[in-house]
Amino acid sequence: MTTNELASRPSGASVVIDLTLLERLVNAVEKVGSLNQPADDLRAYTPAEAAGLLGKTENWVTEAIQARRIPFTYVGRSPRLTAAHIRWVLENGEVQPNQFSRKRAAIAA
Repeated sequence: MTTNELASRPSGASVVIDLTLLERLVNAVEKVGSLNQPADDLRAYTPAEAAGLLGKTENWVTEAIQARRIPFTYVGRSPRLTAAHIRWVLENGEVQPNQFSRKRAAIAA
């Protein structure tokens, strides 16, 4: 018996697929694919890439780096931002409402 004979199915035979087994196979293949990619925490973003993630312009990120307003690191002579640096910018840009501010209804009236 050859390999082709083992792989071929008889004509007219229906194929039954176990969906749970297929789902487990898909999950396993996706996990293997993600193992080959570097972790996001290890990735260093250029100012242009970081600007896209932050919703700012590349110029804003570059000026903030030059003024030392945001954290960054150098890779060689090029400034780069890690995921932790980008998270820091997002977290430290948060503004809490003032408890003594006037209510919107009072302003509209």
